Amino acid sequence: MIGLGGLFGGALMWALGLQNNPSFFHTPRWLGLIALLVVSATELVRRSRPLIGLGVGTVALAVDILSGGLAATMLMYTDLVYAAVVYSGATAAQRVPRICWLLTGLVTVVPLAVYNDPLALLAGAFVGLLVVTPAWTGTVVRNHREEAQAARLETERVALLAELDRREAVASERSRMARELHDMVANHLSAIAIHSSAALSLKDPAATDEALGVIRENSVRGLAEMRRLIGLLRDPGETSEPAATSTLDALDTLLEQARANARPGGQDIVLCDERPDGAAPLPAPVELAAYRIVQESLTNALKHAAPGRVDVTLAHRADGPLEVSVISPYGDRDGPRAPGSGTGLIGMRERVSLLGGTLDAGPVPGPGGTVWQVRAALPLGDESAQSLSAQRVP
Repeated sequence: MIGLGGLFGGALMWALGLQNNPSFFHTPRWLGLIALLVVSATELVRRSRPLIGLGVGTVALAVDILSGGLAATMLMYTDLVYAAVVYSGATAAQRVPRICWLLTGLVTVVPLAVYNDPLALLAGAFVGLLVVTPAWTGTVVRNHREEAQAARLETERVALLAELDRREAVASERSRMARELHDMVANHLSAIAIHSSAALSLKDPAATDEALGVIRENSVRGLAEMRRLIGLLRDPGETSEPAATSTLDALDTLLEQARANARPGGQDIVLCDERPDGAAPLPAPVELAAYRIVQESLTNALKHAAPGRVDVTLAHRADGPLEVSVISPYGDRDGPRAPGSGTGLIGMRERVSLLGGTLDAGPVPGPGGTVWQVRAALPLGDESAQSLSAQRVP
C-alpha cells in the first residue's frame, strides 16, 4: 500500500512538475520517474529483504535528487530506513543508525567548510530529517518490541515453572496420602486377612471365635483410622498431620496390638530399647519415621514370617543416628498367608530417604539360620528434619 500510494502520488507530482529543486546537473527529468518506480518497488521487500531495499533505494534516491527530487520518493525512502532498523538483524539494526548519524555529520561539516556559509547547515538538517529521524524511530519501535517479547518469554517461563511446581506438589501430596493410607489400614487389614483365612480353615469353634474377635477389633480400628483420614482430607482448614501422635512412646501399644493379631503359635514379638535413659528427645519427624518403620515391619512379619521370635531393637548413640532394627524368622510357614504388594517397603524407603538416612531390608544369616532383617539409620540433624517438614511427610 505504501509503494502503490507513493507511486501514484509521485507520478502526479512529476506530471505537474512539482519537483523539489531544479536539476543543477541538467539531468533528464524522466530519471526522477525511474527513481520513483524503483523506490516504490523496493517497498515490496521492506520486510523480507530490508537491507537490499535500503541499498537499492539509496541509489534511486541519489538519482532522484540529481534530477530535481520528488517529495514522494523521499518519503518512501524514510520508510525504507525505518524498515531496515526494525526488520533486519540485530547487527544491522545497530549499524544503520550509526551510519545515518555519520552521514548527517559529514553533510553538515563538509559544505560548511567548503562554502563557509551558515546556510550550508541546512543541508545537514535536511539529511538528518531524511535518515536520522526514521532510524531513531525504528530503534525505539524495535527496542519496544524486544522488551515486549522478553516480557512474554518471562511470563511463559514463570507459568511453566508454576505448572511444574504444581505438578510436583500434587505428586508429593499423592505420595504422602498413599503412605499414610497404607500405614493406617494395612496392619488392620493384614490381621483381618490372616485370621479370616484361619477361621475358614479351622474346625475348632473356640479358635474360630477367637479369630472372629480379632477380625472385629481390627475392622473397628481400621474404620476409625479411615474416618479420621477422610475427615482430615475433607477439612481444608485442618493443619495437623494425620498421625502426629504416633511416636516411639506408643511403641508398646503397637507391639501389644501386633501380639494380639499374631496367630496362635506364630510370632513372639520382643522389644529391646537400647537408648540411654535421660537422653534428649528425638526430632518429631525422626520418631514418626521410626514408628512407621516398626509398624510396617511387624505387619510384614505377621503376613510372611515363619513362626518364631521377632526382635525389635532401638539404639541411639551419642552424635549418631537413631538405629531401628526388626529381625523376624525367614522361611516357609504353614497356614494362611496374606498377600503383599511391596508398597510397604517402598514407603519405608521414601521416609528414610527424605530424612537422609539409609535402609536395608532382606534376608541375612542369623545364629539359628537365615532371618529377615529390616535395618534403618535415621539421622537426627536439623537438615533432615527441615527437609522432612518441607516435604510434609506424615
